[in-house]
Amino acid sequence: MLVRIGLLTEGGYPYVSGDARLWCDRLVRGLGQHEFDVYAFSRSQAEEDEGWVPLPPQVSRVRTAPLWTPEDDGVVYGRRARRRFTEHYADLAVALCAAGPAPTGTRSDAGPATAETPGVPPQGDRFANALYGLAELAREEGGLAAALRSETAVRALEHACRAPGAQRPAREARVPDLLTVAAHLERALRPLTLDWYEEDGLGAVDLCHAASGGTAALPGLLARHFFGVPLLVTEYGVRLRTHYLTRPDSSPAVRSLLAAFHGRLAAEIYRQAAFVTPGNTHARRWQERCGADRAKLRTVYPGMDAAPFAEVGEGQESADPHTLVWVGRVEPAKDLVSLLHAFAEIRKQEPGTRLRIIGGPAGPEGEAYLGHCRMLAAQLFPDEAEGPHAVGDNPVSFEEIGGPELPSPADAYATGAVTVLSSVVEGFPVRLVEAMFCGRATVSTDVGAVVEVIGGTGLVVPPRNPRALAEACVSLLRDPERRERLGAAARARALELFTVEQNIAAFHGLYLEIVAHTPVRRLPLDHTGAPQPFATPAEAHVPGHWTDPAPRPVPSWAAQEQVPVTEAAR
Repeated sequence: MLVRIGLLTEGGYPYVSGDARLWCDRLVRGLGQHEFDVYAFSRSQAEEDEGWVPLPPQVSRVRTAPLWTPEDDGVVYGRRARRRFTEHYADLAVALCAAGPAPTGTRSDAGPATAETPGVPPQGDRFANALYGLAELAREEGGLAAALRSETAVRALEHACRAPGAQRPAREARVPDLLTVAAHLERALRPLTLDWYEEDGLGAVDLCHAASGGTAALPGLLARHFFGVPLLVTEYGVRLRTHYLTRPDSSPAVRSLLAAFHGRLAAEIYRQAAFVTPGNTHARRWQERCGADRAKLRTVYPGMDAAPFAEVGEGQESADPHTLVWVGRVEPAKDLVSLLHAFAEIRKQEPGTRLRIIGGPAGPEGEAYLGHCRMLAAQLFPDEAEGPHAVGDNPVSFEEIGGPELPSPADAYATGAVTVLSSVVEGFPVRLVEAMFCGRATVSTDVGAVVEVIGGTGLVVPPRNPRALAEACVSLLRDPERRERLGAAARARALELFTVEQNIAAFHGLYLEIVAHTPVRRLPLDHTGAPQPFATPAEAHVPGHWTDPAPRPVPSWAAQEQVPVTEAAR
């Protein structure tokens, strides 16, 4: 059964670099029996300049739009359109400012939610109605960009913040705060003004698959609203959690209003999605707290290619029994400082042990952090020379993958008998899975999805605890039989749960399940344009008058000729 999938991405596939690029590429290539239309948001000019990865034949269309620069649509509203915009934007602002209950479906142990005001729609419904109202206005008038950047929008936001019943941080918002929030909302709502929502665009796909929540899933919400296209959302990192952890220097008003916006948006995405697929239990718990219905959740682990690690995983001869290996991007969240202090304790008990820190810095912050770690290593482990004329040798080395000694990640893991992860923040630990593919015993901190991934095949210690980290490493360095046993179990677990094959099979099953339970929206035609009444499998039909396959009328805004933002058809 051929399924046409609208793959929605942000800052990733089909661009050369970006989030979720690898798993999207593997998913598309692994499902050659289906057809993919890719709808992608870019995050920067540099990302667009890098170009796309080579696309397989099953990608029939790619359409892109930038999120990093505002588009001037040149649309000037008349009096009636301005009034409609003001009403919808005001409702959106009220939903963000109101001190009401959490989004529908949110589970809390704090007791029953506060009752809504009689006669006033729930804030979740008000938010959704305002969002779809703005989208419909943009379709009918040809754009929304100028209105979102107008003084009218700022005044509507200010009025909502000053209205009775607004939460305290919103009431305390000043003009700079209002301008900051209005600018953020304008960027977040840019997808509403695109020309993707047409019968021959997202209206032509069988289902939309958003590679992340938030902005990437917004076109899927509108495709469902306008055409009834089912939506599948995959979150390997919960976007709402990211928003909660960012903007630490912003004022309470800005943080509160933006958290409310992204919380309402996430709740509406979860409510409308046919299924939501977290990448691990840690993400799943976040989604449930943010309003996702437990019945819609299906955990699908990220798929990784095990082939490059097969040779190392099947043989342990190259491993140095006295070497610890850390592999990853150098940044503060990886807490290499605690690892270096732990290694100082390890050297006291096992003087011959070495530590190889393998990985490049992540941006300017990573460069500064790497320099700090080098200085700390030099202070903790001054060069030890055998005599006055000998060159000292520091037991800690900082290296990068790609050189003659370490041409690939597999070669990095092969250099040591124990792999260490010392992070204080972690989503799905990709580097840990790579070490498991290589059959390495691991010592990790209990963050993110680490315990779920390890599953008893490695040692786990609390984060920011150098002493516990050191004791776990020493116990494995002194017990080669235990290292071998844990490494073999880790490799078997990784091959069972975290391969590309299991990931592709899971999504293929979800695609078929969604389509089978979705009413037929259009009658298939043959090459001559004649109807094919038996082209759709019987299991795709759901009884009811609303499954009538008669052609649906084309909306007035879709009948007009529109110029796409960017389109490349293959």
